[in-house]
Amino acid sequence: MTSNNQSLWRNPQAIALLMAASLTVMANATISPALAGLEREFAEEPDAGFLVRLLVTAPSLGVMLTAPLAGWLTDRKGRRPVLLAGIWLFLLCGTAGYYLPDLPLMLISRFGLGIAVGLIMTAQTALIGDYFTGASRQILTGLQISARNFGGLVFIGTAGLVATLSPRLPFLIYGLAVLCLYTVWRHAPEPRRSTGRAGLVETPGHPAWLLLVIAVSALQMLTNGLFFMMPTQLPFFFASQGLNSALMTGAGLGLLSLCGGIAALFYGRLKSRLLHSAVFALGYGALALGFTVLAQQGSAVLSLAGAMAVGIGYATVSPGFVAIALALAPSGRRGTAGAILTASVFCGQFLSPFFTTPAIARWGYGGTFGIAAAGISLMALAALTVALSAGRRRVAP
Repeated sequence: MTSNNQSLWRNPQAIALLMAASLTVMANATISPALAGLEREFAEEPDAGFLVRLLVTAPSLGVMLTAPLAGWLTDRKGRRPVLLAGIWLFLLCGTAGYYLPDLPLMLISRFGLGIAVGLIMTAQTALIGDYFTGASRQILTGLQISARNFGGLVFIGTAGLVATLSPRLPFLIYGLAVLCLYTVWRHAPEPRRSTGRAGLVETPGHPAWLLLVIAVSALQMLTNGLFFMMPTQLPFFFASQGLNSALMTGAGLGLLSLCGGIAALFYGRLKSRLLHSAVFALGYGALALGFTVLAQQGSAVLSLAGAMAVGIGYATVSPGFVAIALALAPSGRRGTAGAILTASVFCGQFLSPFFTTPAIARWGYGGTFGIAAAGISLMALAALTVALSAGRRRVAP
């Protein structure tokens, strides 16, 4: 591990931002193990099955609709108050499902949770740009992906255990946000802005930063939409193979998160040696390999290997979106850049089933995974072409 990595692990501001990053993975999937139990509990309510499933997607809708407001608040009212408000709301709305009496109220609380996640991710992204520069920023963008992956392992695994006792208990896991609230309050001050040494140096950003950030976010949305086939379609893929869906899905997503978390730890070291385009080529190459393996519809071991490759590829490309957007945006508009990035992540997640489910109905799992692999291979080839072209320009006399 590099000295930069080691110094970041000792930096209280970095720890506070990584804790905040780990919360965002809890938004959707933490209550997934409790869905069947909640459906039984509210079986007498009209449309219970539909409303229970909406509990998972409602936070994504909340993020998408409120991210622009989060960006405006972050740039005009400050990063720290927005981040603290988001964690407070996360704590209140996340745990509300434990005691709320009916599904409509629980659905409202889940929408509120999405608002909280939008505030947290937007302010946290802006603070990464404010607190850190150069190699430290590159490393931290990778570490936050690791925090989300490892957080997912812990939170979702714990939810699966406590859901066997009561379908309401997983909601209490959101109470862990109180630890993050204290850490952020204690160690994440509002950056001071000035042109001197005493404060944060203002940077103008790229003249066309907004259009470029939107383009980067569109690529991130496409990437997330393709990646989200894993949590939304993997259970049904394994069932179609005659395998134990619950066991295989848990193993597949667990290995995916573990491999992704480990891969993201090395992002800073990788980026110090390669251009962004070369890192994207490697990451999309691993993603394409993973979907190609899954398209073979082979043995359980082969399918798990494919899921691992997908996790590695996604964790390799994801930090680059944040790093590029922060480098493009003026320092005073990093909240807006963070909001656009945040909305694109959850937009991709929300839209993914609407495109992939009809594709699977028409071409089957093998065909759909194969089409995804072909499309991602083209993305890898395009990134590699850009990297090689940039390399030739570097060595040209």
